[in-house]
Amino acid sequence: MRVTLSWLREHVDLPAGLDADGLEKALVKVGLEVETMTDTGATVSGPLVVGRVESIEELQGLKKPIRYCLVDVGGEQPQGIICGARNFAEGDTVIVALPGAVLPGGFAISARKTYGRVSNGMICSGQELGVSDDHEGIIVLPPKTAKPGDEARPLVGLDDIVVEVNVTPDRGYCFSVRGIARELSHSLGGAYRDPVAAVVPLKGDGAPAYPIEVLDSVACDRFTAVAVRGADPAAPTPQWMRNRLATAGIRSISLPVDITNYVMIEMGQPMHAWDLGRLTGPLVVRRAQAGEKLTTLDGVTRALDPEDIVIADDTGVVSLAAVMGGATTEVSAATVDVLFEAAHWDPRSVARTIRRHRLPSEAGKRYERGVDPQITAVACARAAALLAEYGGGTVSAGVTDVSAVAAPEPVTMSVTRPSELAGVEYSPERVLEILAMIGTEVVADGDLLTVTPPSWRHDLNDPADLAEEVLRLDGYDRIPSVLPIAPPGRGLTATQRRRRTVGRALVDAGYVETLCYPFVGTPTIDAMRIPADDPRRDTVLLRNPLSDEEPALRTTLLPPLLATLRRNLGRGLRDLALFEIGLVFLPAGPLGVAPAAGVDGPPSAEEFAAVDELLPRQPWHVAAVIAGDAEPAGWWGGGRPADWADAVEAARTVAAAAGVELTVRAAAEAPWHPGRCAALLVGDTVVGHAGELHPAVCADLDLPRRTVAMELDLDALPIPGVSIAPRLSSFPTALIDVALVVDAATPAGEVEAALAEGAGPLLESVRLFDVYSGAQLGEGRKSLGYKLTFRAPDRTLTGDEALAARDSAVAVAASRLGAVLRGA
Repeated sequence: MRVTLSWLREHVDLPAGLDADGLEKALVKVGLEVETMTDTGATVSGPLVVGRVESIEELQGLKKPIRYCLVDVGGEQPQGIICGARNFAEGDTVIVALPGAVLPGGFAISARKTYGRVSNGMICSGQELGVSDDHEGIIVLPPKTAKPGDEARPLVGLDDIVVEVNVTPDRGYCFSVRGIARELSHSLGGAYRDPVAAVVPLKGDGAPAYPIEVLDSVACDRFTAVAVRGADPAAPTPQWMRNRLATAGIRSISLPVDITNYVMIEMGQPMHAWDLGRLTGPLVVRRAQAGEKLTTLDGVTRALDPEDIVIADDTGVVSLAAVMGGATTEVSAATVDVLFEAAHWDPRSVARTIRRHRLPSEAGKRYERGVDPQITAVACARAAALLAEYGGGTVSAGVTDVSAVAAPEPVTMSVTRPSELAGVEYSPERVLEILAMIGTEVVADGDLLTVTPPSWRHDLNDPADLAEEVLRLDGYDRIPSVLPIAPPGRGLTATQRRRRTVGRALVDAGYVETLCYPFVGTPTIDAMRIPADDPRRDTVLLRNPLSDEEPALRTTLLPPLLATLRRNLGRGLRDLALFEIGLVFLPAGPLGVAPAAGVDGPPSAEEFAAVDELLPRQPWHVAAVIAGDAEPAGWWGGGRPADWADAVEAARTVAAAAGVELTVRAAAEAPWHPGRCAALLVGDTVVGHAGELHPAVCADLDLPRRTVAMELDLDALPIPGVSIAPRLSSFPTALIDVALVVDAATPAGEVEAALAEGAGPLLESVRLFDVYSGAQLGEGRKSLGYKLTFRAPDRTLTGDEALAARDSAVAVAASRLGAVLRGA
C-alpha cells in the first residue's frame, strides 16, 4: 500500500515538521511494516518545468517513429526536443526536464545532437520521473493546468513523501488512506478525520438504482448501487487524482474507473463501474453454474468453477465478483450512463477464487483480508459525487442497497488481561481509553469488559486480540525484554547423550550424517518389497503435504536415506557411507481429532494428556547405508567392496557406543536379501536388522547392486547404569588359537558366546579371525578360527592354566553346538 504524506495530512493532524524518518518511526510504533520511504523531492534535481508543444515534425528515413518538437518552456525561444512518444499533439501541456536536470537512477539531462538535430532536454513520462510505472507515453497535463515555465514538481507529486506499507493479513483495514491515517492518529496523537464521516450517504427516493437480486447472502451480505447518467465520456481524470493513483501503482484508465480506484484507496472499499447501456435485465448475485465461462477485463476467457461467486444478467455471467469484471459490460470511451457498485463479499470465497484462477487484483487483496461492510453506501455516494463534479453527470435519485450484514460478535475480556499477558501494569482507565480509541464499544461490569469490535476490525475475535491492541497502542517499547533464567545443572538427558555418542561413533567410523525429510510415499514402500501386513505400511497421512508423491510420515528411516544415497550417486560420487539418527512415526491405530484449545491460558494437564493419546509413537532410530567400496583401492593394493558384514559392523559400532551387547543371528526381513540379512538382538529382543538389500529393491530404487543397509531402534536399547572402570592387569597375556568345525548353518556369534562362557574369568577377549570350508571338512561343515586372549589380574598365567581354560571353552562349544576341535 503506497500513499503520500500530503494525502494522509488531509485526514489526520500531523506535526508540521514531520519528515520521512519521523513518519517511518510513527508507523513502526503501532506495528506497521514500512517497506520503503521516499522523499520524492530529492529524486529529481535541476530544472523540471511545464512546457507547451508548439509544433511537431515527423523525422523521416528512420527505423522507428521519431519526432522533433518545438516546446515553449517559458523562455524567449521554444526549445527543440527529440521525442519518440506518440500520445501527445501540438498544443498539449507536458513535463520537460531541461539540461542540468538529473532524473531518478542518476540519469543526467544535457543538450545533445541526435538524429541530426540538437535536443535541448527531454519530455518526461511517469516512469522516467519515478512517479508511476506507466511508460507507454509521456505525461500530458489537462489544459490550463499551468503555464509554460512553471515549476512542474507539485503537478506530478514530486514535492511529497511516499510511504509504502506492507499490510499483513490481519490488518486489512490499513489497505486504505482511512486506515493508515487512523493508525497515525493513534501513534502521534493528532486529531483524526474519517473520510467516511465526511460523506453523507444518498437516501434515494425509494426506487432502486438498478434491479439487483442476491441469491447467496453468505457469499454477499451487502450490495449497494448508485447510477450517474449523462456523464461526459471524454471528461479527463483530474491531474491530482492521476498523481495519487500513480503513487499507489494504479494506471489511469478513464474517469469512472479512476474514481472507483480512488475511492478504494481512500476508504478501503473496492468498487466496480458498469456501463448501464450494456446491461440486460436485472443483476443477479449467485454461484457459477457448471460449464459457464467469462471473458474478463484482461481479455482472458475463463472456465468458471461452481464455487465462484459471479454477477449475471439476462445474457449470462458478466462479472467474476470481487475479483475482476467482464469485458462485455466494461466502461468504454462511449459510456455516458454509469452504475457504481460497492459490495461486501465473503473473504474465504474471494481468496479461493483468486487462487483458483491465478487472478490477483487490488480489489481481491482487500476483499480476502476483509473490508468494512458498513461503508458501501458511503463509497457509492462518494464515487457518484466525484463523477458528477468532474464528468458532468447527474446522480439518479434511486439507490439500491441489499443488506444482510450481521452485527459484530461481542468479546468478553477481563480488564486485567493485558497486564497478565505483558507483565506490565495497565490501569483500567488506560485499557478503556485504548479500546475506545480503536473504535470499540465497551460495557464494563466490574473487572469484566464486554467489547463490541468496530465493523472494520474483523481481526478482533478473542480476548487475546483485544489485549494485543492494548499492548500495541500503549507501546511495545514499554514491555521490557527480559530473558528467562535458565535452570542450572540439568544438562543433557541420558537419551540425548546416547544419541550424540552414537553419532560421534559412526562419524569416527567413516560415515557422513544426513538430515532427511521425514516423508514417504506408497511407491517407495512398494519398491522396498514391504509386505502388505507389515506394520511399516501403517503410515500417518499429512493433511497438507509438501509433495503429493510423499504424503505420509515415515515408519522407517531407510526410504529417505536411500533417496539421499541415490541423489549423491547421481552427482558423481561412487563410494558412500551415510547415516541418520531421527524419529519414525508408528501409529497404534486410526488417529482421532484433537480437542479444541483456547488461547486465554495454557492447556491443562488433561488437555495435554488427551492430545498425547492421539499422537503416534515416535521412537528414535539410527540407520546407515553403504554403496561402493568399503576399503578403497590404491598403490597399496586392491580395494574391498562393501558387503553385509559392514552393515552388521555398523550396528555393532552403535551398540558399543550405547554400552550394550548385541547378538547377531540370521533372519529374513524386507527390504534385505533373505540369505544376507541379520537380526540384531539385545537379549531376546530384536532391535533392528542389517545386511545386503534385495537385488529387486536395488533395481527399483536405482541403487547399485550389493548396496547394504542397517536400521536399529535406539529407544529399544537399554540405557546402562554407571560404568565402573575395569582394573587393568599389568601381567602378560597368553594367546591361544583354536579352530572349531561346526555345522555350516551355525552362527559364528553363538560359537563365540559358548567359548566365552566356557573359558571363565581368565578370558580377556575372543576374536574370529578365519572362516574356512572345503571338501576335507565334509559337506555342510565349516571351520571357525578364534584367537583367545587369557590374562590373570594378579599373576602370570602358566601354560597349564591357559590350556585348561581353552579346553573348558571348547568343551562347552562341543556340548552346546557339536563343535569339534579341528585336527583332533
